Amino acid sequence: MSVSPPVFHKESGRRKVGKERLHGSIAHQLGVAITSGRHKPGDILSNEIEFSERLQVSRGAYREAVRILAAKGLVESRPRVGTRVTEMIRWNLLDPDVLAWFFEAEPAREVVEGLFELRMIVEPAAAALAALRRTEEQVEVMRAALNDMERLTLKTEAGQAADRDFHQAVLAATCNPPLASLASTIGAGVRWTTFYKGRKRKLPADPMPEHWAVFDAIAAGDADGAREAMQVLVANALSQTAEALGDR
Repeated sequence: MSVSPPVFHKESGRRKVGKERLHGSIAHQLGVAITSGRHKPGDILSNEIEFSERLQVSRGAYREAVRILAAKGLVESRPRVGTRVTEMIRWNLLDPDVLAWFFEAEPAREVVEGLFELRMIVEPAAAALAALRRTEEQVEVMRAALNDMERLTLKTEAGQAADRDFHQAVLAATCNPPLASLASTIGAGVRWTTFYKGRKRKLPADPMPEHWAVFDAIAAGDADGAREAMQVLVANALSQTAEALGDR
């Protein structure tokens, strides 16, 4: 099935979109259309000639956008077939851009719940390792992030960024490079699930006690305490998000 491209605007305000921003914007809008289900697995996207003529963008910008999507596993291009949307199992769901595209619309329940399962597998174990391996400098990075989060609150973008910084700092403090490489994914998961809960008005009244409990255990070198505190934090976040999903 061939599908039409999404509505695309070449200009934002009075400033024209630059070359890199242009193909990134095309990739973003196609990505949202795919992750939201408007373009389904098996659908064939418009070819570059049709797309570029309809939206008055260069073929090169469209080709570069498709390369971005292909690198993230959302599409595949074949001669004489075209660019086809792939099955979700092939998508790079750990990619922060893909997560952002999901949460721009109503994310699939399986993706949201899967993110929390991933967090529950990774973060408690990471907190335990961080308690054993963290440096004093890393402790101070975590403390600063929580102080900012407490001062700014999760109702602000800056407060949400501080929350993300704290979770990423915990992963960095494991001193395990493969595990720390998940920081951007975990950080994106924290950011977008918080954003989603806020959109559904399900933010917790005060998330700080749970976060400080994790911090205190890591700072004290208490691996078991850090693991348990992080389990509580992630479980409560999942519960709040489940309520938000139930409101759909």
